[in-house]
Amino acid sequence: MYRLIYKSRSVDTIDWDSMRDILNVSERNNATNDLTGVLLASNTHFLQAIEGRFEELNLTFNRIMRDARHRDLMIISYGPIDARLFEHWGMKGIGVFDFNVETSDKLKTKYGEEEGGVKFPLEEWLALSLFSDIEMIGSLPDWKK
Repeated sequence: MYRLIYKSRSVDTIDWDSMRDILNVSERNNATNDLTGVLLASNTHFLQAIEGRFEELNLTFNRIMRDARHRDLMIISYGPIDARLFEHWGMKGIGVFDFNVETSDKLKTKYGEEEGGVKFPLEEWLALSLFSDIEMIGSLPDWKK
């Protein structure tokens, strides 16, 4: 089992419509390939963690790299894991751009600010911390509205 975390810049401003397009396809493909994960989006950036078998993860990331909706992909980490962190999520989509002001301010204080939104970290431990902090928020905006 492996985990890949990457960050990229969106070509266009990210909103729920663009997230739905990505996540609908991701859920179908990930179910077929036994992949799990989470995709965070600010208005300008993506931060994604994907977990699964080596071959399927590589094939999926090759598709992601060719996706014209983003650029400047940076691999934050890629390596073997003992257990999945996101085993219950085929692909959880979280729009950090839709958080209330108080939550956004707390995350900006802890992780920094980037182009008006929460800065997505480039270190594995900080990215995992951000995923965990956001998961603990509980009532997240739902991309399937």
